[in-house]
Amino acid sequence: MGTFFTKLSLIFTDGSLMRRLGFIVIVLVVFRLMAAIPIPGIDEARLAEFFQNSSLLGFLSIFSGGGLSNLSIVMLGVAPYITASIIMQLATIIVPALKSMYQEEGEMGRKRFGQYSRLLSVPLAVAQGVGLLYYFETQGLITTLTWYTFAINVLIVVAGSLFLMWLGELISEFGIGNGVSLIIFAGIVAGMPALLSQLLFTFDPSQIPLYAGFLAASLVITFGVVYVSEAERPVPVTYAKRMVGNRETGGVQSYVPLRLNQAGVMPIIFALSIITIPQFVIAGITRFVTDPSILSLVTQLTTFPGNQIVYGVFYFLLVFLFTYFFTAVTFDPTQMANNLQKNGAFVAGIRPGLQTAEYLGRVITRITLVGAVFLGVIAVLPLAMQYITGAATFAIGGTALLIVVSVVLDLVRKIDAQVSLREY
Repeated sequence: MGTFFTKLSLIFTDGSLMRRLGFIVIVLVVFRLMAAIPIPGIDEARLAEFFQNSSLLGFLSIFSGGGLSNLSIVMLGVAPYITASIIMQLATIIVPALKSMYQEEGEMGRKRFGQYSRLLSVPLAVAQGVGLLYYFETQGLITTLTWYTFAINVLIVVAGSLFLMWLGELISEFGIGNGVSLIIFAGIVAGMPALLSQLLFTFDPSQIPLYAGFLAASLVITFGVVYVSEAERPVPVTYAKRMVGNRETGGVQSYVPLRLNQAGVMPIIFALSIITIPQFVIAGITRFVTDPSILSLVTQLTTFPGNQIVYGVFYFLLVFLFTYFFTAVTFDPTQMANNLQKNGAFVAGIRPGLQTAEYLGRVITRITLVGAVFLGVIAVLPLAMQYITGAATFAIGGTALLIVVSVVLDLVRKIDAQVSLREY
């Protein structure tokens, strides 16, 4: 406990760290102000009722930081940028030049890779803006728009999304942590007072067991997320003895920590983006199509999430697959084996080089299975609770809690690293 308060006091006495934290607060305040500015022509009463009965839009609203719930100028949130990042990450498997740029060209290569993701965000934001606005117009949430006013609204929401992307980049550069994740985190936290007040005003004593169960599940999820996020599989390594000048070095035992969940919260974010965004893009197509057979197909695609069981299975599989995919992108066993060999380290009983890479690959595949199943279960658990209770509120609770806990853990870890650096 004493160490905790010591580090807390160091945070407030570190001018550089306080400036970074202050910058994050200022940017998030600007973001929340923009999320409160609605686009014109909204039926507010119908909008509130529509969102209350739609868990799907609750999922999508996570990306907009609550901006979608009142159809604000930042209603798209960071979803286009996340979708662009998914496409670019997938492209690294197909295009060797992109993989080389991302993994081997260092900081400059990653900057170019990020620039391509930002450029790809523009057409995706346009497509998603058209789909969403037309979807809300067909639902009667927005007054019927002329082509001119529709185009202006699309331009506004696209600009809002790109502005949020820019704010996220500023946080990553001048603040602490991942800017996009912090924007999503801020939107979730900002919606908690409204959620708590809704539960308070609609409190029913007969529902106390349900509330107690939801609270218990939240605590279990929080504990599970912290435990799995911090869990590591140590791989023992030995450094070979060698002569440096007149001294003998090496011969020491150490270990390489392999995280149980290398992917963090990104599989959840990626899966949500894949599930929620395409159907609105498809809905936007109906503005230009009159063929009855095509319209029937589009209707079936856009109502797919209505089947809770199929939706839950599809969601679980996406989270599971994205966990493996993101782990494969961020962890390269061959590169780690080469680094160990260059530093004169080896795994006991395993030959350096190719065999070490194969061994590390087998280990990371086995432990990722546990992390992938855990993330998938946590992701679909709220859907199961909604199916049982019939309350849409519980459908977004688990996913939101998972994102919040993961972002907080990452932020605390990076702040602790800054404080430790100052101590040294």
